[in-house]
Amino acid sequence: MHSRDERKRSAESGLFSLRLWLGLIVFGAVMLVALVHPHLLGGETRGVPNHIPFASLTPAATPTPPCTDDTWTATGIANAPTGRSVHTAVWTGSEMIVWGGFDGTNYLNTGGRYNPITNTWVPTSTTDAPTGRFQHTAVWTGSEMIIWGGFDGNPLHNGRKYNPTTDSWTSISVTNAPDARDSHTAVWTGSEMIVWGGKGGTSLNTGGRYNPSTDSWTATTSTNVPEARDFHTAVWTGSEMIIWGGLSSLLPLNTGGRYNPSTDSWTFTSTHTAPSARDLHTAVWTGSEMIVWGGYDGTFLNTGGRYNPDTDNWTATTSTNVPQSREVHTAVWTGSEMIVWGGVDVGGNLNTGGRYNPGTDTWRFTSTPTAPSARLFHTAVWTGSEMIVWGGFDGTNYLNTGGRYCAQSGAPTATPTSTPTPTVWPSVTPRPRPTSPPRSTRPPRPTPPR
Repeated sequence: MHSRDERKRSAESGLFSLRLWLGLIVFGAVMLVALVHPHLLGGETRGVPNHIPFASLTPAATPTPPCTDDTWTATGIANAPTGRSVHTAVWTGSEMIVWGGFDGTNYLNTGGRYNPITNTWVPTSTTDAPTGRFQHTAVWTGSEMIIWGGFDGNPLHNGRKYNPTTDSWTSISVTNAPDARDSHTAVWTGSEMIVWGGKGGTSLNTGGRYNPSTDSWTATTSTNVPEARDFHTAVWTGSEMIIWGGLSSLLPLNTGGRYNPSTDSWTFTSTHTAPSARDLHTAVWTGSEMIVWGGYDGTFLNTGGRYNPDTDNWTATTSTNVPQSREVHTAVWTGSEMIVWGGVDVGGNLNTGGRYNPGTDTWRFTSTPTAPSARLFHTAVWTGSEMIVWGGFDGTNYLNTGGRYCAQSGAPTATPTSTPTPTVWPSVTPRPRPTSPPRSTRPPRPTPPR
């Protein structure tokens, strides 16, 4: 196994330096720890995912058959997309749409629409689809999924809109679009998609607002902007985008900022009592607070914090009965609880999780009988009664399996997401990184060509 430092070099090199080694086709071997840090990922969803995650529009949920709380149901595999990781997923109100990713050899431009009521898949059209990619973002607008950015051998600054009703793709303007990047974040405001940060050879602190109605871009201000970063998280509060954490010059951060698109202005988030610096964590928006949890800061973490933008204050999440440390996991918000699941820690990939109630500051574990196999670089969405996890990497295989986790007691409200969770991705060839605290050994990761 490689040390975390190696992984950092690998990640920085791979993911971060992704571009440094454009040509270096390191496919195949998934090294146990070779993906260090952002690294690790080389490759989101970030994820996001989870995102990853990121807040978006909240369409009315299509009623689903009753399910038993704290139980799992496998997703169908007939006509399911091919196995992949570092893809994106959004919830439309009736279907989960997954798209893109990496399968160990290729950057993908395929996807599928999953209906949890019928437990069936329908492939997304490849006609006029974006070029294959991973480490991109996806948001749901209420009628279309917008894919943007990512990596296909080079950082990208293009994307397309997918309409599931017509199963068709439409191009989006590149005029005034942000610079090419991957490992960035994206949120949907109700009228615009805001992309920010990421990596385009170096970490970025620029972004843009895309209006699908006018097919036009507006740059986000560079005044008072947070420092450049990638592998951070972003949520939409209803009036502001909050970004937090991530990596800058290969070092983890515990800083962030609130961006108001109405005034095109930034406000820094407080660092007083903030969680420790980290990346590859997750973040969800509860309606009044942003909850960040897990990630990596030199060790795998199972700590987190709740940030209240009205008071600019942090409150630590309890450490009692907390799930084991991890990163590259997913998180969804049910309306009353944050559910985290999967990911990896020093012992290997995980198929465990936990439900956190901020009202009582308590955790309870998710059941493991019939849970999907352990994985990372997967995606997760919330349907209104169930969390659907799908795809990912198990250390050897790229998966096209998943499961629906019932959380009926979570006062569900459907919340379509764009790449849940922090977007995180598999990594590749190492490149030098600044000295930092020793890192824990990691399990194997996918190694895409860079």
